[in-house]
Amino acid sequence: MNYFCIFAPQMTKYNTFTLKNGMRVIHLPSDAQVVYCGIAVKAGTRHELPGEEGLAHFCEHLSFKGTERRSAVQIINAIEGLGGELNAFTNKEDTVFYCAIQAKHVRKAINVLCDIVFHSTYPEHEVEKEREVVCDEIESYEDTPAELIFDEIENILFDGHPLGHNILGTSEQVRQYTSEDAYRFTQRYYRPENCVLFVSGLADMKRLTAIIETHMPNRAHESYETHKLNIPQKFSLDSAPIVRLRGTHQAHVIMGTQAYAANNPKRWALYLLNNILGGPGLNSRLNLSLRERNGLVYSVESSMVCYGDTGSWCVYFGCDPHDVRRCCKLVRRELNRLMKRPLTSTQLHKAKQQLQGQLAIACDSREQFALDFAKTFLHQGKERDLNDIMRHIDGLTPEDLQQVAQELFAEDHITTLIYK
Repeated sequence: MNYFCIFAPQMTKYNTFTLKNGMRVIHLPSDAQVVYCGIAVKAGTRHELPGEEGLAHFCEHLSFKGTERRSAVQIINAIEGLGGELNAFTNKEDTVFYCAIQAKHVRKAINVLCDIVFHSTYPEHEVEKEREVVCDEIESYEDTPAELIFDEIENILFDGHPLGHNILGTSEQVRQYTSEDAYRFTQRYYRPENCVLFVSGLADMKRLTAIIETHMPNRAHESYETHKLNIPQKFSLDSAPIVRLRGTHQAHVIMGTQAYAANNPKRWALYLLNNILGGPGLNSRLNLSLRERNGLVYSVESSMVCYGDTGSWCVYFGCDPHDVRRCCKLVRRELNRLMKRPLTSTQLHKAKQQLQGQLAIACDSREQFALDFAKTFLHQGKERDLNDIMRHIDGLTPEDLQQVAQELFAEDHITTLIYK
C-alpha cells in the first residue's frame, strides 16, 4: 500500500534546482546526522520495449558490478566500510539507487551513487554471475503465490501493456541478456535529464553541487521512447472468477480493478476508502468481517497503486479453499455497503482521524519519506505539499466516497483471480 508521510510545515522547505546537464536536485534540510540520499531514474518496467521484459531490474543489479573507477567489491566497501547502507530497487515506473550515511560522509556517498548510475561498465563476467542471482530471485518469487498473484492481476487489468508485466521477467529472458543489452538500456534512460538526485538531512548543497557536476556525464538530450496507456472510460470485464490450479495448501484470492492516476483528484477519496476497507488497522471493515467475526482468514488487505496515467485497486486474502466463495461474498457485501449507503458524518470523521494518525506515525521513517518526495519530484516535477495532502483528505465528503465506490466497486468492474 502507498502511504504518504506528513511532517510539520517547517520541515518541508525544500531546496530545488536544476544542473546544466538537466539533472534535477531536491534537498530537504534538517539537523539529522544521518543523511538519506540517492538517484531516482525514470526507468521501470513500463519503459521496456518488447523483448526487454525484466531488463530494467537486471540493469539495477548490474550497476553494482563495476564502474570505470571501481570494482564490485570496491563499490560495496566504499559505503559499507563507513558504516553506511547502499541499496536499490526497481518498480513499474522507476529505478532508485540510494544510501544512508553519516552526514560527514555524504560527499563520498554522492560520488559513489553518481559512479554506479552513470559510469557502470556492466562487465560480461559479472553479467554471467548475476544472471544466476536474478534467476534464483525469480524462482523464489514464483514459489510465493501471495506475491505472484498481485502481478498476475495487474497483467490481467493492463493486458497488452508493459505495466502489466512483472518486474523480474522470466529466467529464460534473463539468461539471454548481455552486457550490450544493459548498456543499451541504460544509455537510453540513465541520463541526467531523466533523473532526480535527492538528499534528506544535513548537507552543504553548494559544495555537493560541484561534486555532482564533476561525476556526471554531459550527454546530449536525445529522445527516448515511453509507453502511454489509453484508459477506457467505462470498464467492461468478465466478472466470472479466473481460477489457477497451483496445488497450494491455502487458496489465494485477489479482487481488483483499474483505478486512478497519480494526478486524478478522485484518488484522495479512494485513498480514504481503501483505508476504511482493508488498511493496516485491525478495525478495517474487511478484517472485522472476514477474520474477527467469522475466523475465515489470517490476513486480509486492500491496496491501491497510482501510476502516471492509470492505477489499480485490489483486495487480497488467503483462506481455506472451501471458504473462498463465502469470503468473496463477505467482501462483496462490504463493497456494496459503501456503494449504497454514504458514511455518516461521525464515521467519516473517525476514518479521517485514523488515517491522519497512521500518516503521522509513518513519518518516523525518514528513509521512506525521502524516497517518497524523490519520486514525487521525479514524476510530477513538483515538491510534495504536505499541508495540501491533509486539506484534500479533510475536504472529502460522504458523497465523494460513495461516488468513487459506485464507480469502481460495481460487481461488473471487479476481476477476481483465485489460486488453489
